[in-house]
Order: sequence, then structure tokens, then C-alpha cells
Amino acid sequence: MTTPLQPIERRIRTNGITLALFEWHRDLRGRDAPILLTHATGFHARCWDRVIHRLGERYVVAVDQRGHGRSDKIFPVHWREFGRDLADVVRTLDLHDVIGVGHSMGGHATTEAAAALAHHFERLVLIDPVIGAPEAYAAAAHLAEIFAQAPHPTAKRRNHWESAAEMFKRFEQRPPFSEFNHQVLRDYCEYGLLPNPEGDGYVLACPPRFEADVYMSSYENAAVYDSVAAVEAPVFIVRAMEPPPDRGMMDFRYS
Repeated sequence: MTTPLQPIERRIRTNGITLALFEWHRDLRGRDAPILLTHATGFHARCWDRVIHRLGERYVVAVDQRGHGRSDKIFPVHWREFGRDLADVVRTLDLHDVIGVGHSMGGHATTEAAAALAHHFERLVLIDPVIGAPEAYAAAAHLAEIFAQAPHPTAKRRNHWESAAEMFKRFEQRPPFSEFNHQVLRDYCEYGLLPNPEGDGYVLACPPRFEADVYMSSYENAAVYDSVAAVEAPVFIVRAMEPPPDRGMMDFRYS
């Protein structure tokens, strides 16, 4: 496999925070519809590298959402802010006719952004978007009570690592990471760590506490249904397997 083209990394100040984003083939901007890629909870922009490599010569932007990658870590977590951040990225970069691609939480954010900026998006591709059934949002207060008693298991993720190689070796045989394409998993590890500000080694670019808070607040934005109704662009939805009744909380293989 040839080495993927390396992107241009930049920072923008938007919605009160600093976000990191990456641009591929900036010189081709304006030739075709720009592709805007938004990742899932706990992931980061560079998880898309191998996908972008297959897109050929297209102008592509991938964003580190707040709390992830090289973007600011801001508490508390409010899901609607992810969409507002993404809308501000589109405004700041002055993107038009956007093909918005969002995975999981990124699908939620892409939906919010497309509703806020209807005339900026040409179409959406939502991969397992986290937009639950209406009754799930009605039960959000009950979920909050449950998590107040016991935090989400992701809060206990191992945070300190000697290297990306150590992280890869630990994860390559561990579900669900064992099902990743190995090159994608290497990118996940390589760009998913930051130098430890308190000493040797590295820490997760998405702190475990932040990831847990994202999961614990995933049904607090009931207004997402107003955004769903406001989206004017065609939408293509990709689903994973239907979950079995006994699915465990940490089994991420299913929709």
C-alpha cells in the first residue's frame, strides 16, 4: 500500500474554543464538492486517513471534535455544541456544496450542522448516527440518574502509554479493535496519543473522563429531531448490525 498523502494541519478559533482540523488537497479546493469528515466518540480526524487515500484527488477536511485529538478539552459536554462547532468550521472555511460524512457522534454533529446551514450542504452520509428513538430522549433523566451512581465504563480506560506501538500491540488482539483494518488501527493509535504533560510517555488525546461524559450525555439533545426535520439535503444512512437483546454496554460492533 502506498503511503497516504499527508494533510495540512491547522487550528481555528470557533464557538469559543480552538479546534484542530486537517485538509487534504487544498490546492484542489473548488474543483469538486468538498468532503467534510467527522469522527465518532473517542476517535479523531486522522482515523479517516485510509478512507481519504481511496477518495483520490479530492479536497477533504477532517475535524478533531472538541475534547478529541488536538482540539480543546472543554467540560461539561453538551451534544448540541458538537454540531455548532461543525457549523462554525463550515462558515470559517467558507465551504459550499459540502458532502458531509459523519460517523456515530459525528453523524449527530453533521445533522445539526446541515440543519443550521442548509444551503451549504449538498448531501449527507451518516454512518450509524447517534440519533436515538424519541422515547430514549424522554428517558434521559432516568439515564442521568443511573450514570450518577456509576460512571460509564470508558472512564476507566487506560490513559498512559509508552508509545503508539505499545498501544497498537495491546489493542490488535482486543475486540472491537481486533476487527479494525490494521492500518486504520495504527492511525488510531499514532494520532490518538499526545505527549504526557506531567512526565514521560503519552496520554490519550481524548481523555477517558471526556469520552465517558460524551456517552453519559448522549441523549440530552432531544432538539436533534428539530434538526432532522430541518435538513434539506439528501441523506444516505449506513447501519451496522442490529444489536441482540443481550448486547453489552461496551460492545460497539452493533448499531
